[in-house]
Amino acid sequence: MAEGTDGTGTGRTGTDGTGTGGVGADGLSADGAGTDGAGTGEDAPRTPAADRTAAPPAEKPLRRGPVVAAMMLSVALAALDGTVIATAVPQIVGDLGGFSLFSWLFSGYLLTVTVTLPVYGRLSDTYGRKPVLITGIALFLVGSLLCAAAWDMASLIAFRVLQGLGGGALQGTVQTIAGDLYPLKERPRIQARLSGVWAASAVAGPAVGGLLTTYADWRWIFLVNLPVGGLALWLVARYLVEPRRTGPRARARVDWPGALLVFAAGAVVLTALVQGGVAWPWLSAPSLGLLGAGALLIALTVLVERRAAEPIVPGWVWRRRTIAAVNLALGALGLLMVAPSVFLPTYAQAVLGLGPVAAGFVLSVMILSWPVSASLSHHVYRRVGFRQSAVIGMSLAMLALLVFPFLPYPGEPWQPALLMLLLGAALGLFQLPLIVGVQSTVGWSERGTATGSVLFCRQIGQSVGAALFGAVANAVLTSRLGPSGGDLDTAARALDDPGALSPAASETLRRAVDTAVEYVYLGAAAAAGLAVLALLLVAPRRFPVLTEPDGD
Repeated sequence: MAEGTDGTGTGRTGTDGTGTGGVGADGLSADGAGTDGAGTGEDAPRTPAADRTAAPPAEKPLRRGPVVAAMMLSVALAALDGTVIATAVPQIVGDLGGFSLFSWLFSGYLLTVTVTLPVYGRLSDTYGRKPVLITGIALFLVGSLLCAAAWDMASLIAFRVLQGLGGGALQGTVQTIAGDLYPLKERPRIQARLSGVWAASAVAGPAVGGLLTTYADWRWIFLVNLPVGGLALWLVARYLVEPRRTGPRARARVDWPGALLVFAAGAVVLTALVQGGVAWPWLSAPSLGLLGAGALLIALTVLVERRAAEPIVPGWVWRRRTIAAVNLALGALGLLMVAPSVFLPTYAQAVLGLGPVAAGFVLSVMILSWPVSASLSHHVYRRVGFRQSAVIGMSLAMLALLVFPFLPYPGEPWQPALLMLLLGAALGLFQLPLIVGVQSTVGWSERGTATGSVLFCRQIGQSVGAALFGAVANAVLTSRLGPSGGDLDTAARALDDPGALSPAASETLRRAVDTAVEYVYLGAAAAAGLAVLALLLVAPRRFPVLTEPDGD
């Protein structure tokens, strides 16, 4: 299969950079403007031509409507269960006990989702999307049923981990299927829909959890997954048609040692990042031990994967400039997203004096503008290319983040809300072109691995950002209030009780929180700058997009 050109007639196929260019599925050369013009072939896939086709033929006609419905239900379940438990924690702890462990209800699920993303991506390329997605939904439903039957906090955490094993398949495989079902010119529409469903579900999670725990029981936040997930499972089994692989193909082999090492290394490192500075000090034995063990596991993983015939994390996800640049850029996105998602609600309540609902609204406007911008992003990248579209989006995001420290103190709620509206629009212009672009540079047999790689890097960036910016915020508070000032959460809780502090002490604490969040936003702006640099210095000027057949 030929790849897109730079409009000069020279394309890039195979590994030698020679061959004749083709035209993309949207009628444009390459990503709307061609390849990078380098002619070196470093981004060209190294798989056989038969396996690099953008969309292998299906056994029978595909009805996309039911499959899209199943994808949206799957995305909604994965997003909802990341946040739905937040408002149910008091009732769960009151029923099961284990207050000291309750944070693992969140981190256990999210860590498992993160570390399984690259594994499921590779498995979907090896065995197909359908069996991986069906397995993921089934694991998620079994985990949900067991969570509802949990008898103590330890069992609930264990079953949340089982849920996460399914959630990783839901998140990554659905994104991959979206790239399979739709040609280049239609992908922004489906990706924007999925982004909208994800955002709405994540925002609605706490409200749904609160309603179910208030009017029913906390166990219903897991039981409600069963009919929704069951419908998604039936739709996938009934309507998702796997493509017929063309050309000779050896018996599928899975690098199970590599998969276990990827899982173990990710789990250890993420546990160190999530719990460091919270459950124990950063320089304590647990933190240093986990980080050291994580470094050893990463080194062992690299060694094993380099020798594996079919590695779970193949080297080409970092050797190809396009995918490597998007890995770095989405990692930076995950890092900067910690500023609005974690620290803005604290700022809105502690500095602006808003209640939880109003504080949530200040953040939610970003989630409203993001999918709208994403759905319109193809008008930009079809003219200037994937890379330039993402650079424009992240540059605008960096400006919005840099403006935050200059907001007046204490300010009005509409001011940060307006910035979040602009930030969401900018990030919609950034993320979707990169995901669509990466999926369009690889064939069917590599799309799951490539998608899993970029999503994994985004999740890792978010974990690093939570640890890094948490340390920054606490350091600023300590410099302003002294060692006895506590951390950001302690300060926010103190400001929630007006009678606990004198007016002068309350004002001092409020200004300290304001300054701490300002430094976090400056750090987020720096992360945005790193994303722009990664795209400008690593990514080719034009993404080498594969030729695709027209979609239905």
